[in-house]
Amino acid sequence: MRTRYRSALLAIVACGVLLPAGCARFDDTAAGQTFSPAPVPSPESPPEVQGPGADSGSDGKQPRPGQSAVPVPPPQGCKDFDSSVIATCLDTVAAVAGLPGDGSTPSALAGERKSGRVLLATGGKDATDFAKLDVQAAGDGGLTGLALSPSYVEDQLVFAYITTAADNRVVRFAKGQPPKPVLTGIPKGASGNRGTIGTDNRGALLVATGDAGNPNAAADPTSLAGKLLRIDTSGKAAAGNPNGALAVAAGLHAPGGVCASADGGRVWVTDRLADKDALYRVQAGQPLTTPAWTWPDKPGVAGCADFVDANGSLSVGTSLAGNLQNLPVTAEGAISGKPTVSLDGKTGKPPVTYGRLAGMSMINPQLAVAGTVNKDGGTPVSSDDRVVLITPATSGGGNGKD
Repeated sequence: MRTRYRSALLAIVACGVLLPAGCARFDDTAAGQTFSPAPVPSPESPPEVQGPGADSGSDGKQPRPGQSAVPVPPPQGCKDFDSSVIATCLDTVAAVAGLPGDGSTPSALAGERKSGRVLLATGGKDATDFAKLDVQAAGDGGLTGLALSPSYVEDQLVFAYITTAADNRVVRFAKGQPPKPVLTGIPKGASGNRGTIGTDNRGALLVATGDAGNPNAAADPTSLAGKLLRIDTSGKAAAGNPNGALAVAAGLHAPGGVCASADGGRVWVTDRLADKDALYRVQAGQPLTTPAWTWPDKPGVAGCADFVDANGSLSVGTSLAGNLQNLPVTAEGAISGKPTVSLDGKTGKPPVTYGRLAGMSMINPQLAVAGTVNKDGGTPVSSDDRVVLITPATSGGGNGKD
């Protein structure tokens, strides 16, 4: 499978010269741990990964979200009666990384932006500590992105986008081990520090960086600010990047999410501009100047999920409006109509809302996970902040075509 997907985004636009950065070299496996060789999961049939600390004596099966039409009672303290909620009483879950599986025991890593805590959330169980990262949350920074290693089944490594006292950077860690720097020197400012990280499903990491409060930096080929970077697990430019550059696209300002289709054929990134919010599809020869969709009302676009279903749909969470924007996608990867809105407390039977949504990540091609950030300017309920499951059913599927 790795050979099959070895070259990724070969034709994605280059942004100029190789950008300066600090790259760390180290062994790409979790030190002190041994793992049996395992196949890299295919998009069609990902393996069930048992999360650390899970009780193997319980099947832990959860109802799939969107199955019940019966109103769910409101939470009582940290107890949430919604089967789509897999973790409660966290603080500002800006980053999530779904652990691959068939959805019977959904699990994900959840990162708190302000504290730097990373927790393991598993359906039917209490969240457990996984790691603690040293972050500075001022200027919308902190822990804002999480992603599993492209070969997580083998190496058990996790990557994070964080703000430190000196810079914004990518670090990697494994359970029980301190984080190690992977890519340092990403500009930091009084604002514009939010960034995110994901995988392209073809063996590389995608890193979307903010402009550090300097809009001009987004177009500067010598700066790592305001860019979409494609790197390997050591922090170097991934194989196949145009001109060997770290950046494959430029022009971002306050990115909220980056996601790819299961086969890696489509890559999307969300961004917040001064006059609108935008969704871009990253593709050959086209810089990030023509959005695939825009929102003049600026709902605060955040994480995204490219679902595989009968219609094709891309879901974008919003951290200001507090809903899910669901865009129909053609087989060719074009947005074919205006978005439908779900999880807004007004639509659906019964209406459901989780409030402000931030990071999103796929567990498998038909199941995603999202974090809420209601404790960051929203209206939290007693069980906030939460980690919730999203499916094409809860997102509205591919409906909404004109």
